[in-house]
Amino acid sequence: QVQLVESGGGLVQAGGSLRLTCAASGRTFTGRAMGWFRQAPGKEREFVATINWNGGSTDYADSVKGRFAISRDNARNTVYLQMNSLKPGDTAVYYCAATMRAGLTWNKAQYDYWGQGTQVTVSS
Repeated sequence: QVQLVESGGGLVQAGGSLRLTCAASGRTFTGRAMGWFRQAPGKEREFVATINWNGGSTDYADSVKGRFAISRDNARNTVYLQMNSLKPGDTAVYYCAATMRAGLTWNKAQYDYWGQGTQVTVSS
């Protein structure tokens, strides 16, 4: 079992930065790929970023490439999402997710565990 808790969301001006943190419980975190997803008002939950089991590979949605960076610290059972150059379109609830897969995973249906979400609001 994996429990995930996101933190670090908040209100930020356009062009600003935030770093989201996902704290995972249990030793099963180590071998799992992780992802970040977001859900804006009236929208479906969408892929943002994924990182493989050891942090050696990452991938991002086109909408955030060059602005966001996912990373992980397996020793601390923690994954991060650094968000720079934030835009109003980034406003959403951001969710951390864990999959049984070790490799990069883009499909939300392949994730087994989800955090409660943290709100990110970008004002203009």
